[in-house]
Amino acid sequence: MLGKLTWGAIPFDQPIPLFAGGFVILVVLCVLAFITIKGWIPYLWREWVTSVDHKRIGVMYVTLAGVMLLRGFIDAGMMRSQQALAFQSQGYLPPEHYNQIFSAHGTIMIFFMAMPFMIGLMNFAVPLQLGVRDVAFPTLNSVSFWLTATGALLVNLSLVIGEFARTGWLPFPPLSELTYSPGVGVDYYLWAIQISGVGTLMTGVNFVTTILKIHAPGMTYMRMPIFTWTALATNLLIVAAFPVLTATLAMLTLDRYLGFHFFTNEGGGNMMMFMNLIWIWGHPEVYILVLPAFGIYSEVVSTFSRKPIFGYRSMVMATMAICILAFMVWLHHFFTMGAGPNVNAVFGIVSMIIAVPTGVKVFNWLFTMYGGRIVYATPMLWAIGFMVTFVIGGLTGVLLAVPPADFMLHNSVFLIAHFHNVIIGGVAFGAFAGYTFWFPKAFGFRLHEGWGKAAFWCWFFGFYLAFVPLYVTGLMGMTRRLQHYDVPEWHPWLLVAAFGAAVILAGILCQITQLVVSIRHREELRDLTGDPWMGRSLEWSTSSPPPAFNFAVLPQVEDRDDYWRRARLAERGAAPRAEPIYKPIEVPRNSPTGFICAFFATFGGFGMIWQIWWLVVVCLVGAFATFVVFAWRDRTEYEIPADEVARIDRANRRARGEALTTAEALS
Repeated sequence: MLGKLTWGAIPFDQPIPLFAGGFVILVVLCVLAFITIKGWIPYLWREWVTSVDHKRIGVMYVTLAGVMLLRGFIDAGMMRSQQALAFQSQGYLPPEHYNQIFSAHGTIMIFFMAMPFMIGLMNFAVPLQLGVRDVAFPTLNSVSFWLTATGALLVNLSLVIGEFARTGWLPFPPLSELTYSPGVGVDYYLWAIQISGVGTLMTGVNFVTTILKIHAPGMTYMRMPIFTWTALATNLLIVAAFPVLTATLAMLTLDRYLGFHFFTNEGGGNMMMFMNLIWIWGHPEVYILVLPAFGIYSEVVSTFSRKPIFGYRSMVMATMAICILAFMVWLHHFFTMGAGPNVNAVFGIVSMIIAVPTGVKVFNWLFTMYGGRIVYATPMLWAIGFMVTFVIGGLTGVLLAVPPADFMLHNSVFLIAHFHNVIIGGVAFGAFAGYTFWFPKAFGFRLHEGWGKAAFWCWFFGFYLAFVPLYVTGLMGMTRRLQHYDVPEWHPWLLVAAFGAAVILAGILCQITQLVVSIRHREELRDLTGDPWMGRSLEWSTSSPPPAFNFAVLPQVEDRDDYWRRARLAERGAAPRAEPIYKPIEVPRNSPTGFICAFFATFGGFGMIWQIWWLVVVCLVGAFATFVVFAWRDRTEYEIPADEVARIDRANRRARGEALTTAEALS
């Protein structure tokens, strides 16, 4: 009846996961009780759970990423404290639990923190920057989010029921094969990533279609903001790379469930083929994460330097060059495999070449700042901190691209330091910059600057304290994933690394405090202009938060940075544009399709993990029925009357005018 599921799946004999799981369940129950008592369930269902508005979906993606950041950091803190304590001792984490922690940490941070954060910011900003009302496929967008949430739920469910993979964040054979991982840990990994990966692939299709086909009048490709260009490159990479991940994990699933031998050497398979396939996806994945961050830095640096981005065309060319070269460097992840010196040399050279367009971007950001009237707001601090930190990470990456050096440093914590140098310094700093930058557009009030700057400095110094010691110990020969060690020279450096993790924790606490303080003082931080930063692109031309239809009348774009030009003309006393002729606007209807799909995907995935076949069949039938009902809908949109559009837009124009008049009087 319940397949492999028994009471033995609950970790009664392991106090740490049992307590952690119980605490999480208690928190979830308290939140649900609070929402129910407040009577918020109908509002949340109507305005958020079933919403297909790209802005709401973007906020939900970022919220999911924030929760997963906390969960992933708890794992990181446990690893750092374990290694600080495990000198000539076993520490406090048993080996099998420690292995699950580092596997869950990487999986959560890449798939369920970094990716949802970037996809959420793209969801929120790209349609607004293009001057359009929504993405190409709004309901598909909702399905994508809820499938991602399903994957995150399954990973966290393994904390309480069963176990998680002990293979690392990528399930390399033969360790991930049934012979060496007979439990359900790898199965949790496979189904969580497969389900969320389908959602990510649908996001890629959605955004490629949106960016290529849906623009405001006059919004040519060479007038698009750089963030939109990087979003296009990212989603092209998603469309090309994620089918490879899906196929690779499907082959591993067949090995485990049906006794196939794709990656079992003794059965005629080839485990090194898994390495090739997973890294053909894996290295583009790095650029899937960092390219949107590059776009965010471009918007932030340009806005807070009060200048157009330097070398716009070269930035576009560099972005698309990275998009292409990302598929030509995967073998540098396993120079030690034995492909031979000629193959290694080719991939090493290409790995160095891909640093060139990244360098072009860095110089363009610096030249944008040069001669500008720089405003050191919190988003700008994240951008400057990125430039310093990411350049160091890039240089260590070029070092690892040299095959002889990589032979010495492969699988050491030097590699861990490099990877975090790129992901934290590039992706996380970019995510926080975008979060701070677009928060007032999403909610109508700014985040508190003091707490934001405190968070930045804690993250900045905490990163160096946490990961520079790993460069040192890596050069001293320390390999990754050590549960304990006996080398006295490593111990002081690992104590410093643990202290660095504590400083990063202080940064996270500052960010939580910043959000709480900002909400409590939101009236003081209120933005009525829709443009608190003197922004340059179209999202700042609408109200904060934007209405469901984004723009009362689609903007007519006449130049790059068109909104900046019009805003400065208005400041110089140019006559405001005449009130437009308002027309009814059709917007997509809310749909529970995404949530229902996630419901069946969650229980179907759980059934596949524990081999509860009747549950799998029920969920497949339910998913098919959902598809049929969705396909046969005859009313997918509703109309907002012209009078309502006019009322909303006139209120926005009046509020902006009053706010600007007040600002001029004060100055």
